[in-house]
Amino acid sequence: MAPSPTRQRLIGYARVSTEEQATDAQLDELKAAGCAVIHQEHGSGASRARPVLSRLIREISKGDVLVVVRLDRLARSVSHLLEVIETLEEKGAHFKSIRDPIDTSTPQGMFSLQVLGAVAQLERSLISERTKAGMKAAAAKGKRPGNPGLREGRPEAIRKTALARDRVYLGDLLTAVDSFLPVVRQMRPDHSWRDVVQVLNARGQRWTDQSLRRAIKRLVAERMAELELLQKARRRPPDDRIMTLIAGIAISNPNLTLREIGVQLEGMRERTPRGGREWKASSVKFQLDRARKMGLAVPDIQ
Repeated sequence: MAPSPTRQRLIGYARVSTEEQATDAQLDELKAAGCAVIHQEHGSGASRARPVLSRLIREISKGDVLVVVRLDRLARSVSHLLEVIETLEEKGAHFKSIRDPIDTSTPQGMFSLQVLGAVAQLERSLISERTKAGMKAAAAKGKRPGNPGLREGRPEAIRKTALARDRVYLGDLLTAVDSFLPVVRQMRPDHSWRDVVQVLNARGQRWTDQSLRRAIKRLVAERMAELELLQKARRRPPDDRIMTLIAGIAISNPNLTLREIGVQLEGMRERTPRGGREWKASSVKFQLDRARKMGLAVPDIQ
């Protein structure tokens, strides 16, 4: 007898805006759909800051299905919806909307998703076209672009703009947090911000010491990161610094080979303990062996 297929775990997500009363109606529908676990969030549909949703997507497992009552409960736009679904697909998870024909575990649902993708592209084109037409019409009437309140220095306009930019910044951080926070946790405060930035940027990211420190400060303020990450890095002898740096690279990406770690060190312009520019696999292995003897949980790399 063939083994029965593993049942998918349905995880519900309910959101209400600050003007709405409660999520009770959504909870009832999600429970009726078979969701044993339901996450609730309060916030405006236009807001990019969705900490509950961001945490849910980070923790969702392969084979799980994220379920919502309606698409507008999840996403602030079609492009945002597609971005969330793409992230779920990368993790091997699926998405389903109870009242909409979207279920990425079925061929019909994937077809509907492709239609939405075309709609999103059209939406962007129309917005761009309307924006250009509006600016042209305003210029013809002698109007200047931008917010009049900001041009006149009105405090309320400045405050609203600052708050809007802050929400966008936090939303962008939450979207990208999985790409940088694990590495920061592995390396800080044993390493300087410069060392952490070098490791992250060698993986295709774009950070400066200041921008990364600012991001971690914000995550600490939101209680999504630990305060000790901001502690001052301890001074280390040069040999110890390079050893822990190599260990940090290996821990953050266990799939790298010894030679690939050496190439990364050369790209970071890190000199060998003897001052050389070329890192041999044997030199990398020596430093990793030292790290293991000191108790660091370094993966076995060939």
